[in-house]
This record gives sequence, C-alpha cells and structure tokens, in this order.
Amino acid sequence: MDAWVRFSAQSQARERLCRAAQYACSLLGHALQRHGASPELQKQIRQLEGHLSLGRKLLRLGNSADALESAKRAVHLSDVVLRFCITVSHLNRALYFACDNVLWAGKSGLAPRVDQEKWAQRSFRYYLFSLIMNLSRDAYEIRLLMEQESSACSRRLKGSGGGIPGGIETGGLGGPGTPGGGLPQLALKLRLQVLLLARVLRGHPPLLLDVVRNACDLFIPLDKLGLWRCGPGIVGLCGLVSSILSILTLICPWLRLKP
Repeated sequence: MDAWVRFSAQSQARERLCRAAQYACSLLGHALQRHGASPELQKQIRQLEGHLSLGRKLLRLGNSADALESAKRAVHLSDVVLRFCITVSHLNRALYFACDNVLWAGKSGLAPRVDQEKWAQRSFRYYLFSLIMNLSRDAYEIRLLMEQESSACSRRLKGSGGGIPGGIETGGLGGPGTPGGGLPQLALKLRLQVLLLARVLRGHPPLLLDVVRNACDLFIPLDKLGLWRCGPGIVGLCGLVSSILSILTLICPWLRLKP
C-alpha cells in the first residue's frame, strides 16, 4: 500500500499537467468551432484531447489506494465535521478512481465489453459527491474563521472604544430601536458579512484557492451527468483553471489546504 502511495505521489504532477493540457484542448476546440476552423483541425484537437484523457487514466492507476490511505488518516481527526467531510470525500474519490480504472481498461482494449457510458456516469457521480463534501468542508472552515474574526473584532472594539480595524464598521447594528427600519439593517448586515468573508479569504490563501478549485471542478460532473448543461467552453475553462490551481499547490505546498 505504501509503495502505491509513493508511486502515486510521483505521478501526480504529470497527471495534472496532462489534465491542464486536456482541458486546454477542450477550450481550444470550442473556440475553433465557434470561429469556423477547418473540420480537419477540429478533429486533430479532439483526438489530442482523447489521447491526453487516456494518458491521464493510465497515470491514475492505483490512486484508489492513495485515496483509501487518506481516508484512514482522516478518521483520526478530532473535529467531527472535518472528519466526516474529509473521510467521505476520500472514500468517494477512491470509488471514482476505481471506476476510472475500469474505463481505462475499456478504452485501451483490455476489456472491450465494458459499458463505457455506464461506468463514466458512475465515475462522475462519485466525483460529484466528493466535490460536494470538499465544498461543505470549505464552508465549515469559512464559518469557523468568520466567527473567530468577528469575536476578535468585537474584543478590539470594546478595548479601543472605536471602530473595528480593517474598515468593517458596526454602526447601525444596534438594538431593536435603531431608526431606519429592518431593510437597511439587513442590507448593512449583509454588507458586513461580505466584507468579513473577503477579509477571511484574503487572510487564508489556501482556503481561497481550495474554494475556487472545487467550485470550478463542480461544473465538470454537473455537465457530464446532465444536471446542468454548461457546454464544452465552460467545462474547458473551469477544468483549465482548476488544473492550474492544482499545479500551483504542487509548486507551493504551503498553498495546500490542511488537513
């Protein structure tokens, strides 16, 4: 098991480079189609995209073992919500990679009788569940950080007797007798929450990067499963952005969200 994990880690960078190239081809193919490029050029781009996809599946062989090892580590986390979200996410990733391995066997000719459409739908379903868990974990961490930041601002406000540093004002959020009605108060509270959210994300780049990456990835299974048709252009763009952010976390490990 440990040998598979080490091998998987070594091939991770190559897989992500192939992923970026694959979605760049998808985006390029969509642009060429819109601008009326020659059918031969469009065919070549589609073939290149297919070869890159098959190459990625080969590089992902054995990633299920890596995901299961990550799930085993996540079981020991002290925070119940993080433990649940991360463990379920890794388990779904393991199932996604297992389906992906079956797809590779079918596409490569090793198992020609494999129903590729059925297994592709299964793999994207597990991928979608994994992303939902990832985004749930991100939302939970954001809520915790916003509560901490709000408490810290309140303590600084009481200590200084003035406004909260960082440009976040609390005026107008007083008691029920505050003039101006409920709608202005609601708008002001919403504005303060947005400012607080922006401040939290600005102060925690790994969390911001993880949110953007998971949100971009979410469009891919939604489109493939037919839940929300985005089109090849949006899928290609989101996949390319997500791949670049993933490569960035390999180049700068401190940008990887932990645990």
